[in-house]
Amino acid sequence: MKRKFAVQLYTLRKECEGDFPATLRTLGRMGWAGVETAGLHGHSAAEIAEVLREAGLKTAGMHISVERLRAEPESVKEEARQLGTNRLICPSVPHEWRNEQGYIRLREELNAAARELRDDGFTVAFHNHAFEFETRVGTTDALSYLLDPAPDNAILAEIDVYWVSKAGKDPSAFIAPYRGRMPTMHLKDMTADERRTYAEIGTGLIDFEPLLLWGERSGVEWYVVEQDICEGDALDSVRISLDNLHALADRLGV
Repeated sequence: MKRKFAVQLYTLRKECEGDFPATLRTLGRMGWAGVETAGLHGHSAAEIAEVLREAGLKTAGMHISVERLRAEPESVKEEARQLGTNRLICPSVPHEWRNEQGYIRLREELNAAARELRDDGFTVAFHNHAFEFETRVGTTDALSYLLDPAPDNAILAEIDVYWVSKAGKDPSAFIAPYRGRMPTMHLKDMTADERRTYAEIGTGLIDFEPLLLWGERSGVEWYVVEQDICEGDALDSVRISLDNLHALADRLGV
């Protein structure tokens, strides 16, 4: 399992903007197995691919907007090939689409992208926040509508367990329908104080043991740590998260 822990680079956006290659090399020395990209900060995919190889890091996936997936499929495919991943993840919903008709359009657009890309071996997934639960599409919440595990829906899941918890749901129960449909899972902890805000893995309220055990039974290829805001140094935060995940993996024997 330790070779499945990756960090979403949005967590380290300031560090990556300052010196992307140096940040990647630091993550490699820290012991991360992979990263999930959120842009290349002005570098070419070929340049970053070489740094990743030097650092011993793999690419868990790429966060790509629905607009870019639809407008630049060839560019997206080439970037993904250079970085060595076939996992493309839509990271959020455009603000103007956060209504019933918008979610219907998003499902249509992501399925169209998935159909266009799958012959070349790529998959398309969706990463959630809490606000998708605030909109209904027919009789269900918008997130369940987008990720409906039906044969005619090609959108895979990238469940962010913090945001599911933030919405008042049990992450372990919520992920159950997505067995075999979630190649990447987002891990993020929640503080135990009244703020219920972002925390390093293993320092907050969320019980990751059942989530990791489910993931090992259900086809999760990467466990991706994301911390939207770090109160201290972001590299220190991801180091704490990785240390605690390694300790949990040792305890679980996986």
